[in-house]
Amino acid sequence: MQRKIEIIAPTVDAAMEEAVKRLHIASDKIFINVLGELPEGLNCEALVDINLTLEGKKYLENILKALNIGYQLEARSVGDSQIYYNIDSNENPLLIGIKGKTLDAMQVLVRTLISSYTKDQIITTLDIGAYRSNRAHQLEILATKTAKEVVKTKVAVKLQHMNSYERRIIHEKLSEWRDVYTESEGVGEERAIVIKPKL
Repeated sequence: MQRKIEIIAPTVDAAMEEAVKRLHIASDKIFINVLGELPEGLNCEALVDINLTLEGKKYLENILKALNIGYQLEARSVGDSQIYYNIDSNENPLLIGIKGKTLDAMQVLVRTLISSYTKDQIITTLDIGAYRSNRAHQLEILATKTAKEVVKTKVAVKLQHMNSYERRIIHEKLSEWRDVYTESEGVGEERAIVIKPKL
């Protein structure tokens, strides 16, 4: 559900001014609906009036244009709770960054933008040149291979440090294994998964 607030103001223009101030959003993205008149002024409802998927797409396009990078950008939404963006450019390695850090930063930016327009939790995912899907596949192979080693040796194995998205892939891949279980250890960027044998 997109954000909305109620405002009592002497005019529609005054209601819009107050809505911009309180919502921290530009007036062209706000719709004022007059619900009725009260002795103290107009009873108005200010609604954020935008297409979230398109807004995120425009935002990413502005970043890419500012970087002067040629690109193709695909945007799609699944129901009301998930939005996917996929960029393919002639500068994919630059946009992905070392260990996907630039990609992660861009994803945080677009997630923050979208969450500023709605009260709902929207899962927003950004991929560049299929980096995330390829990485997920590699991590699943690593999880399976390491789990088999742990089952055989009965010795726990600590994997390299990973972000929360990557750790979740490992946890999910091994969640139904009978012989091993996974735990995250460490803090912040030092957080890593340990695959342990079930004794």
